[in-house]
Amino acid sequence: MTATKTFVMKHPVVTCFVLAFVISWSGVLLVLGPSAFTGGTAPTDVHLPFIYLAMLAGPTVAGLLLTGVLSGKTGVHDLLARLFTWRVAARWYAVALLAAPLLMLAVLLPLSLTSRGFLPAIFASDGKASLLLMGITAGVMAGVFEELGWTGFAVPRLRLRHGVVATGIIVGLLWGAWHFPLFSGGDLSGVVPRAVFLPVQLFSFLPAYRVLMVWVYDRTESLLVAILMHTSLTAGTLILQPLDVAGMRALTYDLALAASLWLFIAALGWGQRPATLSTPASAAGGLNGP
Repeated sequence: MTATKTFVMKHPVVTCFVLAFVISWSGVLLVLGPSAFTGGTAPTDVHLPFIYLAMLAGPTVAGLLLTGVLSGKTGVHDLLARLFTWRVAARWYAVALLAAPLLMLAVLLPLSLTSRGFLPAIFASDGKASLLLMGITAGVMAGVFEELGWTGFAVPRLRLRHGVVATGIIVGLLWGAWHFPLFSGGDLSGVVPRAVFLPVQLFSFLPAYRVLMVWVYDRTESLLVAILMHTSLTAGTLILQPLDVAGMRALTYDLALAASLWLFIAALGWGQRPATLSTPASAAGGLNGP
């Protein structure tokens, strides 16, 4: 057994994220060059499709490749079984599809009373149909291709050693960092320094939402539901995020959304035993194979 394969078998989740980052960021680097990470040049409409394809290739290839290498046909069969697990209670579909957009509206509508700059895009846009179509299409693509890696491979393995909250925070922080090339330009208005703007953009609400995703996956073991949750977040962001969100408005919205998500998670877990959110799956009988 080679040293590389030994490392992969001992550290499958680390390998998954390293491989996803390398594939995604290398693709973006090929499209934009070094400016992709310095924010020196904003991508044009011609660049964007190639950037998104490069980003989505990372978690997809990493998840599928490592599943095949480490678990063979059995692992691929298990992944597909989870992908087509749709017989779950209706409440989980409601959480998956509605949590993100409803929380976004709960944040944006009160804020819009203080400034029309917070008005959700779908209310302010003249091209509502095209905005909906773009949001749903991008959401489905992000949900399917990213979750094959994140929930398809990484989350079940992390749950064998960590609780729901710890797993969600670990994946959420790495998930946020993975998005770096998409936000490397910083605040479009130039008002907020990059050192402040980027951490808020990448690490405010994404870890909280990932904790919610892990919590739902823990109870459904459905990769399909996880995909729907990711789809809802991405589509909701593109459809509802204000058209002119930048500067302090962007920071206010992101931080308020993060706070709302943590409050929602706390409310969901209020009636549960603390151990439910902190116990590794292996200690509770296991969810999926290693």
